[in-house]
Amino acid sequence: MVNGRLVRLGNRAMRYMLAQVAFQWIALVANIALIGGIAYLFHLVIAKSLAAHHMAIGACAALVCLTIRFAATRAAAHMSHLSARSVKDTLRRALFDKMLALGPAYAQQTSTSEVVQVAGEGVEQIETYFGLYLPQLLYALLAPLTLFAVIAPISLPVAVGLIACVPLIPLAIAAVQTIAKRLLASYWDQYAELGDSFLENLQGLTTLKVYEADAHKAEQMDAEAETFRRVTMRVLTMQLNSIIVMDLVAYGGAALGIALAVSALADGRIGLPACLAIIILSSEFFIPMRTLGSYFHTAMNGSAAADRIFAILDAPEPSPGARELPERRNRIEIQGLSFAYTPEREVLHDVALAIEPGSLVGVAGTSGSGKSTLASIISGRLTGYTGTARIGGVDVRDIERESLARHVVVVPTSGYLFSGTLRENLLMGNPHATDEQLERALAQARIDAFVRENGGLDMPITEGARNLSGGQRQRLCIARALLTSAETLIFDEASSNIDADSEAAIAEVIREIAGERTVVVVSHRLANLVHADMIYLLDGGSVAEQGTHSELVAAHGAYAAFWRAQHELERNVA
Repeated sequence: MVNGRLVRLGNRAMRYMLAQVAFQWIALVANIALIGGIAYLFHLVIAKSLAAHHMAIGACAALVCLTIRFAATRAAAHMSHLSARSVKDTLRRALFDKMLALGPAYAQQTSTSEVVQVAGEGVEQIETYFGLYLPQLLYALLAPLTLFAVIAPISLPVAVGLIACVPLIPLAIAAVQTIAKRLLASYWDQYAELGDSFLENLQGLTTLKVYEADAHKAEQMDAEAETFRRVTMRVLTMQLNSIIVMDLVAYGGAALGIALAVSALADGRIGLPACLAIIILSSEFFIPMRTLGSYFHTAMNGSAAADRIFAILDAPEPSPGARELPERRNRIEIQGLSFAYTPEREVLHDVALAIEPGSLVGVAGTSGSGKSTLASIISGRLTGYTGTARIGGVDVRDIERESLARHVVVVPTSGYLFSGTLRENLLMGNPHATDEQLERALAQARIDAFVRENGGLDMPITEGARNLSGGQRQRLCIARALLTSAETLIFDEASSNIDADSEAAIAEVIREIAGERTVVVVSHRLANLVHADMIYLLDGGSVAEQGTHSELVAAHGAYAAFWRAQHELERNVA
């Protein structure tokens, strides 16, 4: 079983694999020489002509053979490591390049959890495919031919009998391949689905707790984990059964070789030393194929993982835009916009709105009304919509990716900070910013006092900013966004799940920068939109109402009812 595409993708490792097979063959030749030397000494003992110098020469020759075998085995293991490392680098680089090519809209082609799974566990399985299985496949073909060439001059019938049994192991492997491929495909499907479910539930844990749906989701995950356990047990059962079959063939073939050698000895066709050498070498006929059989299941797992990787690598890439946006004063205009994640799940329907340059615009609505989807389309993170979404008169799909990233920056619900210093994180917004500019952005984000008290710009940030509160992390992400030259800043629920002081500070920052830049605030909390120049209320994926806060409240429509309900709830909580 050889996956041609996978082999071509890892062709850089081919020289290491061939070197590994060569070293394995050298170790085999050294072992044959050692056994031949032992048989010759045994012949001298029977002939009663063994002398002291024979023993000395034999000991030296045995030491040389053992040293060569040890060195060749070590070298083969090193070549296996180099081969596996080369393949891992190639595959992970190919996946990384593909994710860059897919861009922010990659989630429409594959899930984040699957990318993480195949780049981690999947690539590790393929490492074994190249580091062990493929070299062993070549060696398993070479070793029996070498042993046949050695034994045939001693006893051709024995050599023919031994080599005739060798193909039985590949036949046993081929017999279980169809079942194994189907089972392993199911295994990886369940593995990916369980990972998707775990990541989705983990990311939405706060929402699940708020709506008391965590127990229901926990039961669903238990059921999915049980399904995965059953698939895993079926895979292990198949592997153990096939190992039993291969062991029967290997040990049966070795037993046949021994029986043929003893029969030849009894008939006087070979002598006792030759019979002894054949008996010892009989197992060597089947050990390479038996080892190949033990690697087969890992290889099948790697091949199944490769299919998942190729599915990602083959995902269609969005057509790259080529148009540059004007530097400033770009109006955002959306007409007849509709979008569906799946054919039966339309999230946006016939949305029409306009965002003037330098204005503060609010997009409101309940959870699931399509607010974040709309923000993702404007920023180019989602494609595949119908209708038009234009910035500066240019459709978002036609804008060059780097130009769009320079003009539109999104501050998400939970911004991400990387492990390192605060300065390193802030410089991602503007690599050429001076310390004075960094400090000005921190002051504008109302987080400068905290930074000074905790080490300044060199304060350490742990992975995911676990050493900061949610409000502190959000304000630092806003400071990083302010360092960019982006004309449009989209705050996508940026003040959700944080303390009241941080929420007030973020609202103040938003009001301050409005006018200098175009600001879009996506929020389910209407208090954050009171000062907006225009508010669009989404309901069921469509614009239900639009106007300023005072206009919408005076209209006594859906927005006014939403506002009164939130105001009453907050008053009761207080």
